[in-house]
Amino acid sequence: MNGKVAFLLGSESDKETVEVSRKYFDYFDIELDLRVMSAHRNPDDVSKFATSARENGYHVLIGAAGMAAHLAGALKAHSTLPVIGVPLAGGIEDGLDALLSTVQMPKGVPVATMAVGKAGAINAAILTAEILSLNNTKLSEKLTEFKRIGSKL
Repeated sequence: MNGKVAFLLGSESDKETVEVSRKYFDYFDIELDLRVMSAHRNPDDVSKFATSARENGYHVLIGAAGMAAHLAGALKAHSTLPVIGVPLAGGIEDGLDALLSTVQMPKGVPVATMAVGKAGAINAAILTAEILSLNNTKLSEKLTEFKRIGSKL
């Protein structure tokens, strides 16, 4: 494996949207741990998970949520690992509220924000591979091949 990533979803109903990213994690041989954990419904669980993520072997955290979309920010508030936010549709203008909630983080709390929905989930997988490739020649070569084949699977 080239690394371990936690992909947290704000709701069970979000699984279908982010499941499209699984083949990208598989392609890059990155261990994917997909969990449902809400920043609003389970804030203590999110805090505990993010606080211990590094010691539990995670390299990148991804938070996908719709509407108020505070999951990625809640993860970042409790971790020094890279955090990627994936806003999901469902609220105002089919995800605009989630996009703004995810991208508009205060200074000192950086969250890399992807596009809304499935494209964002896929790009989160690719960005994770790029982050992990900084210290992994094999993964770097796999990314070069991925670009050569048109950046799609």
